[in-house]
Amino acid sequence: MEERKRLFFYLFFAVQLCLSSTQVLRIGGIFETRESELVSMDELAFKFAVNNINRNKTLIPNTTLTYDIQRINLFDGFEASRRVCDQLALGVVAVFGPSHSSSVSAVQSICNALEVPHIQTRWKHPSVDNKDTFFINLYPEYTAIARAILDVVTFFKWRKLTVVYEDSTGLMRMQELIKAPAKFNLKIKIRQLTPGNQDARPLLKELKKDKEFFILFDCSYRMASELLKQLSSMGMMTEYYHFFFTTLDLFALDLEPYRYSGVNMTGFRLLNVDDPWVASTMDKWAMERLQGPKQESGLMDGIMTTDAALMYDAVFMVAVASQRATQMTVSSLQCHRHKPWRFGPRFMNLFKEAQWNGLTGHIVLNKTDGLRRDFDLDIISLKEDGTARGIVEGGSRLTKRWIKIAVWNSYRGMNLTEKSSRDKNNNVTDSLANRTLIVTTILENPYVMQKKSDKELIGNDRFEGYCLDLLKELSNILGFTYEVRLVADGKYGAQNDKGEWNGMVRELIDHVADLAVAPLTITYVREKVIDFSKPFMTLGISILYRKPNGTNPGVFSFLNPLSPDIWMYVLLACTGVSCVLFVIARFTPYEWYNPHPCNPSSTLIQNNFTLLNSFWFGVGALMRQGSELMPKALSTRIVGGIWWFFTLIIISSYTANLAAFLTVERMDAPIDSADDLAKQTRIEYGAVRDGSTMTFFKKSKISTYEKMWAFMSSRKNTALVKNNREGITRVLTTDYAMLMESTSIEYISQRNCNLTQIGGLIDSKGYGVGTPIGSPYRDKVTIAILQLQEEGKLHMMKEKWWRGNGCPEEDNKEANALGVENIGGIFIVLAAGLVLSVFVAIGEFIYKARRNADIEECVSFSALMEELGISLQCYKGIRVRLRPHSGARTACILCQPKRTAKRKGARWDSST
Repeated sequence: MEERKRLFFYLFFAVQLCLSSTQVLRIGGIFETRESELVSMDELAFKFAVNNINRNKTLIPNTTLTYDIQRINLFDGFEASRRVCDQLALGVVAVFGPSHSSSVSAVQSICNALEVPHIQTRWKHPSVDNKDTFFINLYPEYTAIARAILDVVTFFKWRKLTVVYEDSTGLMRMQELIKAPAKFNLKIKIRQLTPGNQDARPLLKELKKDKEFFILFDCSYRMASELLKQLSSMGMMTEYYHFFFTTLDLFALDLEPYRYSGVNMTGFRLLNVDDPWVASTMDKWAMERLQGPKQESGLMDGIMTTDAALMYDAVFMVAVASQRATQMTVSSLQCHRHKPWRFGPRFMNLFKEAQWNGLTGHIVLNKTDGLRRDFDLDIISLKEDGTARGIVEGGSRLTKRWIKIAVWNSYRGMNLTEKSSRDKNNNVTDSLANRTLIVTTILENPYVMQKKSDKELIGNDRFEGYCLDLLKELSNILGFTYEVRLVADGKYGAQNDKGEWNGMVRELIDHVADLAVAPLTITYVREKVIDFSKPFMTLGISILYRKPNGTNPGVFSFLNPLSPDIWMYVLLACTGVSCVLFVIARFTPYEWYNPHPCNPSSTLIQNNFTLLNSFWFGVGALMRQGSELMPKALSTRIVGGIWWFFTLIIISSYTANLAAFLTVERMDAPIDSADDLAKQTRIEYGAVRDGSTMTFFKKSKISTYEKMWAFMSSRKNTALVKNNREGITRVLTTDYAMLMESTSIEYISQRNCNLTQIGGLIDSKGYGVGTPIGSPYRDKVTIAILQLQEEGKLHMMKEKWWRGNGCPEEDNKEANALGVENIGGIFIVLAAGLVLSVFVAIGEFIYKARRNADIEECVSFSALMEELGISLQCYKGIRVRLRPHSGARTACILCQPKRTAKRKGARWDSST
């Protein structure tokens, strides 16, 4: 029994010894409470940090941290001064809070006088002459926040921005951004929320009317929560708006109502949620808060705000500083005595030198002013599809909503994260899944057509065509549903003289529609006000005109293979060669020969190449028949060979073209190109009013197209048509040429054989899917279109809708049988030659008779008729010549009288 008493005494003595060696440090907290809350979030974080420090004996093993908490009303500086004096009388090593500036100044002045560290975790208005030597603030320094805001704006490459701030302190945080327009070509509008009024809908209505899609809100998280509700009620929570909140508690707001809105939302986050210790601490905080009183509305249940995390880190910084403060005693201080704490400056220096990896990242204080300058801010963005992304990694029960796209450091600036790019490109269909998009279009065959049916059709079933098939394929790939609406004014979209747009482009600008799927041409002026996907069809401007009538071949169409000029040159060449051959044959001695080879002593020699025979030689070679005359001399043979080569080429060329000219019907078109249109005024021409074709000619600087636009603009009421259907009707019924896209011309000409395309393409362009500028759908639609192109589906859809009944192709026609209209001229030439030969023969007969009469005296008419009769009855080609003064007939002899030597082609030998 005595031994047990002795053992108990020893244990009691040991416990008393341990307790006597444990140091107790007291810290003071002054917190404001709102009417809507029983305990402030800062006070809960303050207690939570003290309890965690006391549980962790490794941080300050021989020290117990205790606290004294005082609650005051908002904006009550006198109450704050009285409460801080009470805490200093108890003896505290540091004072935390309050948070509002009117109370902060009163507390700070007392702490400076008594040299007790005053620790703040809220944004404080910077003073020009900072004499608060015992002031510590863990909230990021305001000039760094201003630079972070500017870097985010430049990162998104915004050129137009509206800044909405809650109070005057917001202008200080925006100072770097306000100075930016001159340097970054940024247009900024600055608007202020009505002080004391949380209803911002009148201001939001103005922003919506002015089409301000990029808005920066500088406000508290409580005001941000109200703004999100009002933005949703105004219909502004869509993918076309991008909201940037400067509050560090954006991640803590309850965004479940906006989960599938697709809105772009960006903000800052100071909490280092990637650290497992931070995640574990936040989970413990959440478990305690869920068991405690209900948290204020607007925040997610159990979430720790940035202010609470900063308060938690500030308490831990006191523990880290006190760990190094050996033999430090806390004394009671009286405000009216003005006797400072003798360990205050030393503890203040230890606090500034302390470093800690807290919930808000690595904490390092500036030794001169006690401000936090080196820190990291996560740039977070609401995931595009609105589905949950987490605020913490691994094991957290919190719903995942945010994606970290970059990290901003106060010294190094912006640094993109690799994870954000991977997650962003993980699935291109995420942001379109389960969305219903409004699609504007226009009736245009074969792109969009009214479906013919006996039953009444509603919704998208009313339409069919290439664009409807394209929409269906895009919907299958991207997972969205759609509602097709026809454009109200029936126009594609063009600017008037005031710069105002109409048609589908206007509906995209006003966000009446999400997509424009139609034959909408990608142009420079349209690209400035809306966005386009990659083209799903490439084309160009061409001319639609009536198919020209075929020309009648004519009976002399066999002359068509060679132009009239060539025929004339061939005849001149034949005549010229004949004359040259005649001269050379006369000149060379080798073309003269003895007509009587049996009589070598004859002095009579003869030359066959008379002028008539020379021409006959040329004609025979040209007709590929030759003649009985053959050149003997080398010189004449050269002339003959060259002439034969010439006739070979001419006749071969003629023969090669003859079949085509005789069998194929030729088209006689009054115009062949845009130049032909520009040079004349008889044929009227134009385009669709307010379409891309009209805009092309209106903006073109090429002289030909400028001339054409001057013609069209001078006749706007007749040259420009409302739509393609009206233009096609005019082309068929009047002398009118329609300037339109080649794909439309191809479709029309397949169904109306009286129409055709004239000339080639004037330009090259493409049809694309239109979206409002900055739309998140543009890139995803582009990827889907490229996928359809690679799979060949775009080509198959075009073949499906462009294939018509077909028209007979000119090049594929079989050769027609030749009729009288093709080669009747040959018979005319033959008949004319026969008639001519008869008259020439008669002329030769009469000429010869008169010649004989001159030589041998006059012959009677009866003798002449008798001679004619004998000539017609002579079958064997033998007759006797009638002599004058007698009816005796003598046989024809070869040898002629001496006077025949006077004939051409014979001469006397000069040697006789």
